[in-house]
Amino acid sequence: MPEDGRNHPWNIETLAVHGGEFVDPTTRASSPNLVMSVTYVPQELIGFSARDDKGYEGFTYARVDSPTVKQLETKLALLEAGEAVLCYASGIGAIHALILGRLSQGDHLLMADTSYVGAAELARDSLPRFGVEVSFADTSRPDEVAAAIRPNTRMLWLETPANPIMRLCDVALLAELAHQKGVRDVCVDSTFASPISTRPLDLGADFVVHSLTKYIGGHGDAMGGAVVGRKRDLDLLNLEATVHFGGVLSPFNAWLILRGSATLPLRMKAHEAAALQVARHLETHKAVKRVLYPGLPSHPQYDLACRQMRNFSGMISFQIHAPGVEVARRMVSDLQVIHHAVSLGHHRSLICWIGTDDIQASTFRHPPELLRRYRDYAGDGVFRLSVGIENGDDLCADLDRVLG
Repeated sequence: MPEDGRNHPWNIETLAVHGGEFVDPTTRASSPNLVMSVTYVPQELIGFSARDDKGYEGFTYARVDSPTVKQLETKLALLEAGEAVLCYASGIGAIHALILGRLSQGDHLLMADTSYVGAAELARDSLPRFGVEVSFADTSRPDEVAAAIRPNTRMLWLETPANPIMRLCDVALLAELAHQKGVRDVCVDSTFASPISTRPLDLGADFVVHSLTKYIGGHGDAMGGAVVGRKRDLDLLNLEATVHFGGVLSPFNAWLILRGSATLPLRMKAHEAAALQVARHLETHKAVKRVLYPGLPSHPQYDLACRQMRNFSGMISFQIHAPGVEVARRMVSDLQVIHHAVSLGHHRSLICWIGTDDIQASTFRHPPELLRRYRDYAGDGVFRLSVGIENGDDLCADLDRVLG
């Protein structure tokens, strides 16, 4: 089976089930094998260092590559229509590998001003210590992105929809703009969207990042992360960011994520259907001030969502009139279907309160104008709701119980 999903004739539902998998030639097992071995017996003499593998095509040591992880990587490449994938122990592990594996002292990273907290804090707190210049821009405004690009800008980091305010950016437009200005790498964290919704490589991005812990794994029982891109770039990244940084994915977690990814297209349809029902319900609720969901015409970038997203996903943010902390406390004790907990993209629904003052102090630290724009979306705080695959009526009733 070819590893290049762009040349593959199967539809995405079939790729999710069969991509990267094969019938075991010895046992004739239909399901992927779980291979936990750390070391492998080569069929020829090879070098001791990963730098000196002498072109050997087999497996040698699990920090370099392993069979179960390789099957997952092949499946993800097909789902994202990419040439190659590298998997890591977590989403932030993948983000760290890509950023630190591609940037050096004196390079400039331009990052979306609102994004996943792990990436935002890595960029603000850690990268400057290593001599990487970092600045931030509102990526929903291409003119501001263009103005923020410097001669030494090597990477533009996008996230769409943005965590936690569901703001979108036009990947195709920004990728073209950045490349025209000499930016080498356009990277997109597409965790909220999943490959079912958006395929950034098709829109001109160079790399896509996923937290596999979320929609692709789908069941909240395995952590992982992935970087998708060109094979030549990932071959170089593998030596440094995988072998030397060492944040490799466990084969057991890869096996769990493989199992979860088979139902990704079906789950995303269910997530979207339930989320649209819940979002419409919340828009009419007397306790709710504002709902942010890309599938609602009230979303400020609804037209972009319709162009860029094939599935609106299951992520909703909403503001309420009452103090959010008080309602969050009720959620902890009174919710019966939805869990008040962090994370997202699981088969069960999860909700958490994200206070604006708290996340500004800990993570974003926006200057006045960007803070004003953040508050345009978030107000004093939002509830971030990851809608699972439960019945929509049950989810609405559960929210009514705590919203009053």
